Amino acid sequence: MIQPPTIDDIRAAAKRIEGSIVRTPMLKSRTLSELIGAEVWLKYENLQFTSAYKERGALNKLLQLSDEERSRGVITASAGNHAQAVAYHARRLGIPATIVMPEPTPTVKVSQTKGHGAKVILFGAMFDDAYAKARELEQEQDMVFVHPFDDPDVIAGQGTLALEMLEVAPDLDTFCIPIGGGGLMSGIAIAARALKPDVTLFGAEAELYPSMKCAIEGCKLPLGGDTLAEGIAVKEPGELTSQILRELIDEVLLVPERDLEHAVALLVGIEKSVVEGAGAAGLAAMLADPARFAGRKVATVLCGGNIDTHLLANVLVRELVRTGRIARLRVAAQDQPGALAAITAKFHEAGVNIIEIRHSRIFTALPAKDTVIEVECEARDSAAVDQVVEMLESAGFHVDRVSLD
Repeated sequence: MIQPPTIDDIRAAAKRIEGSIVRTPMLKSRTLSELIGAEVWLKYENLQFTSAYKERGALNKLLQLSDEERSRGVITASAGNHAQAVAYHARRLGIPATIVMPEPTPTVKVSQTKGHGAKVILFGAMFDDAYAKARELEQEQDMVFVHPFDDPDVIAGQGTLALEMLEVAPDLDTFCIPIGGGGLMSGIAIAARALKPDVTLFGAEAELYPSMKCAIEGCKLPLGGDTLAEGIAVKEPGELTSQILRELIDEVLLVPERDLEHAVALLVGIEKSVVEGAGAAGLAAMLADPARFAGRKVATVLCGGNIDTHLLANVLVRELVRTGRIARLRVAAQDQPGALAAITAKFHEAGVNIIEIRHSRIFTALPAKDTVIEVECEARDSAAVDQVVEMLESAGFHVDRVSLD
């Protein structure tokens, strides 16, 4: 049976990788602390060269390969961040690398992995499909498999984060860490428990992929769907990581998609930092249930920043909709001259900018002489949109708002 790493293994890993990875900032967020009612610390692993913490574990593993193993080349499966980490450090060390990635992996992650010199194979719909293919190729081509999470050397490398975090903020009493396969949470849990036995350890999983929660608690929950946090969308967590977390973690929290989107948007707006859905899962768990964290000194890892720019744009615009800055109003009106002018006049009076207007005369339940005018608008705040709705209804128009939820 494979033994989990110890605190000594993690300390050795820290010395081994020192100078080859970025010692990223660990900062307290004043604004997020006020929002959550806790002292919130952020570890900016999205500022690693490959924009993710995965470099730590991958490098610790690669540095311990023999010359014979290096000559055979390495292979791994990854939804993106581990792929880039292995590709980047393998090239630095002169080791041939092959990466199997799920077909839906964001383009930015695929192109960046190729840019580090690795051979990339796209296979399957999920990480688990890519993983099975990589293990098959490992045997066929006699390569060394570098597991993205279920490996003691990889776990030890990820655990170096806890050493850095507690060095900067020794009074931390809580960690809330994203969980996919469990390597990051396992490494942090081992180190944190060794240094502060009474520390509270929360894991944060996407609600659509509660695999680790079920592995630890023995529950059976629905699993699957399109999540913003594709980096932690794992059907089967690791055996070793499950064993470690079953013993060390306090609870796994499930995070809805809306809170993942909210966390990504807040990090851009407040911290001016781009973080992918998986990387924002720890903060999302805090935002979803602030009462659980009230009064605590809590830290999370912004563990990745590789998000597709178009997806990020969608998330940010959807946040503006939810906060009332952007709205879509459906205004019922008589289809006659002057109706549109009367409607747009109310937007002008309220100081609300019209982005786009659409008429719908056919696909509507209104009488044939009437029309629905759909207006997409942008306002300084939600109160301004409320004002224009009130003005339109006072003028005799019926108004419906289009909601995201």
